Amino acid sequence: MMTILDLTHVLKEDIPIFPGTEPPTLEAACSCEKEGFAETKICMYSHVGTHMDAPAHLFTGFATLDQIPAAQFCGKAVVVDCTPDPQENAACAITMRDIAPHKALADQADFLLFHTGWSDKWDTGDYLLDRYPCMDAEVTEYLIRMGKKGVGVDCISIDRLHDGGLRNHRALLQTNSMVIIENLTHLKPLVGKLFYFFAMPLFYRKADGAPVRAIAIYEAL
Repeated sequence: MMTILDLTHVLKEDIPIFPGTEPPTLEAACSCEKEGFAETKICMYSHVGTHMDAPAHLFTGFATLDQIPAAQFCGKAVVVDCTPDPQENAACAITMRDIAPHKALADQADFLLFHTGWSDKWDTGDYLLDRYPCMDAEVTEYLIRMGKKGVGVDCISIDRLHDGGLRNHRALLQTNSMVIIENLTHLKPLVGKLFYFFAMPLFYRKADGAPVRAIAIYEAL
């Protein structure tokens, strides 16, 4: 039996946002009682909630999401468990040792998704603590060498929150083909599984990034 698992945080006004970004607003513009139909006015930045980064997010003249074929946003994926030791207070790295138990599946996958466990903190102030695991240079190089379509994480960023250099973002997006999905959720049941992954971004002109509805489709035993 095929199972569909939603990997997306619901978009609302009080979600955690990257420091300096304005929170989204969702305003009731029309109601069934007054106008005879319901309609919502939504105002938000392009990189809030569960979202995708395009190469144009960091590089002028590079591909925007509306220029990338839809096939780039779906494919086979595997989730790698890289949850930190609860006794450790310092930020830890995501390394090839984390990938090693699932290396054969990771080599086959179009997307690597990293389960850090950070999405459990989504509705708390701890979500923006700069202690979530981040990929080291060897993992980033592996993703590029293997020609992956993209990478996803269940935390606010693939880089340290206060890393102005954005090393991982720059390395991956300068390929002008890879995409980055941030703020995923519900990855734990998918650890070590190869499944079909879809993360379809809002289709708008010159999209440097966009919210996505991310889902996993797999065969349940």
